[in-house]
Amino acid sequence: MADWDDLRIFLAVARAESLSGAGKLLKLDPATVGRRIARLEEGMAVRLFTRSAQGYTLTGEGQRLLAHAARAEQAVAEAMEEVGSEGSGLTGQVRIGAPDGSANYLLPQIVAGICADHPGLEVQIVAQPRVFNLSKREADMAIAVSPPASGHLTVQKLTDYKLHLAASKDYLDRHPPIRSVADLKHHRTIGYIQDLVFDKELDYQSEAGMQAVTLASNSVSVQFNWVRTGAGIAVVHDFAMSAAPGLVKILPDQVSLTRTFYLIRHPDDRRVERLNRFAELLAHGVRREVSRLEALA
Repeated sequence: MADWDDLRIFLAVARAESLSGAGKLLKLDPATVGRRIARLEEGMAVRLFTRSAQGYTLTGEGQRLLAHAARAEQAVAEAMEEVGSEGSGLTGQVRIGAPDGSANYLLPQIVAGICADHPGLEVQIVAQPRVFNLSKREADMAIAVSPPASGHLTVQKLTDYKLHLAASKDYLDRHPPIRSVADLKHHRTIGYIQDLVFDKELDYQSEAGMQAVTLASNSVSVQFNWVRTGAGIAVVHDFAMSAAPGLVKILPDQVSLTRTFYLIRHPDDRRVERLNRFAELLAHGVRREVSRLEALA
């Protein structure tokens, strides 16, 4: 019969898909993690993982145990919430998954403000251009640019945000004027690598009148730094403009895009008051900061 410590190790391997990754999460030697998983499988008389050169993949039995283990984890979290002081500040660790645009230009100042008010809180921001798997607990919550199409997740709209074509003043001074979208074909453009666009809401090159891009990256930060250093023209978040004072909007009356940020959470976490309070503070902070920064753009 598996105890909570067994399930804790099982969950870490299921989420990291490797012994080394689980060892880092648990602060245990990978060999120890491997022995514990082998002992758990032997005790349950089932194979929970398929081992390969690519790592550890859950078997059918492992998938069934994952659901039960996640519920046990939730019960432990709820118990800790219940015995904690209701009036105290937020404590513990919260991990947020987010696309690198919001992770770089919005979340740092928002999270810093929350942590200043709650010194016992530890926040991790995982900034990656992809969709996060909350069912595998890659994060406690995630910011996304479109709601999930499937899965039992809770979705909260945070705010709309604006994007415009922009370039550095230095670039514009050195190149022909841009009076219409048709003029963009005479300029170096910057954008996403098309086959690495992980969400349809980010595929806005054609919507912005950019037929093809000369400089491409899957990272918003790389694109932004190309624009900032005068390498070309790109679609830029209005909330990022103040991070590079030399940027100038291009054709703002002709090209203006609107997108939306959503906060995605696992439904079971709704019973964890600490995460509810943090999510409320985060949502308020995102709305306020987007409004403030867009007013400066």
